[in-house]
Amino acid sequence: MTKTQTHENLQAYYGKVLGHSDDLQTNACCCDSDSVPPEVREALKLIHHEITDRFYGCGSPIPPLLEGKTVLDLGCGTGRDAYILSKLVGKSGHVIGVDMTDEQLETARKHISHHTEAFGYNKANVEFRQGFIEDLQGMDIADDSVDIVISNCVINLSPDKPSVFREIFRVLKPGGELYFSDIFADRRIPEALKNDPVLYGECLGGAMYIEDFRRLLADVGCPDYRVTSEAVVTIDNPELEARIGFANFTSITVRAFKLASLEDICEDFGQTATYKGTIANHPHHFDLDDHHRFHTGKSMPVCGNTAAMVGETRFADHFTVGGDRSNHFGPFMRNSGPAAKPETPATSCC
Repeated sequence: MTKTQTHENLQAYYGKVLGHSDDLQTNACCCDSDSVPPEVREALKLIHHEITDRFYGCGSPIPPLLEGKTVLDLGCGTGRDAYILSKLVGKSGHVIGVDMTDEQLETARKHISHHTEAFGYNKANVEFRQGFIEDLQGMDIADDSVDIVISNCVINLSPDKPSVFREIFRVLKPGGELYFSDIFADRRIPEALKNDPVLYGECLGGAMYIEDFRRLLADVGCPDYRVTSEAVVTIDNPELEARIGFANFTSITVRAFKLASLEDICEDFGQTATYKGTIANHPHHFDLDDHHRFHTGKSMPVCGNTAAMVGETRFADHFTVGGDRSNHFGPFMRNSGPAAKPETPATSCC
């Protein structure tokens, strides 16, 4: 694809202006270490300090059940999350980090041998490719070849987000998962501010309006996504806040699956799901999203979409799904009683 002025601005900002995480002018691209899962925290201890010093992210988009999987990290930067994934997928897994910035990839590649040795592997299970996240085909990433796609505060930087999501769902295997953290806005950002290199580089100018994101996912064939966590973003820079402080920003971690069976609202087929307690580090419960906590051994009524998410993905071995779609009972109601309302995609569905 053709490099745009936005791409050039970002390459300059992340390749030359920013030399350390402390060089950021706002706290939008900062990770809350308190929310990091224990297995990720342990892996972080093995990551080279040069990589962690140049980390720009707004979450911890590292899902469970990664052993042996092929994972793609969009906008990997110096490779912090890619190396964490390298540890968690194990010797039989494979990680591909993609980025467009020379300086970031140079740092990432420099430490492949260090991490291969630190993780106790006899050969590397991670590679870094240069290119645009809008054009994964240009980096020879085939259709239906990836189990999980992650990204940490990068998709907001793309000037062509529809292409990014089309490419993600092209390369994901059926039942595969997109799990990413990013900055979202409560309204559309004016074009004049989108073109500002600093606001864009700080993950504010390109932040997606949450409802446009919902529509975009539906357009690429994913009518239901789930929020796993969210946190209010404060700008903490008076000059930049004076320019863009009219909008409210949130760091949100989202999961979405490549499933043909998903519908645009949650439908009731009388199904249930029971978590077996067998996912590592989740012995007592498993949170699918911010309003689905499955307690071990406890059967839970679920809509058809939720049943598919736990029954037609890599989570299937860890759940017992009761019922099928042979009987339909109308929209799924989260609560019983006359005041119950049907679920809609605007509430992240069921």
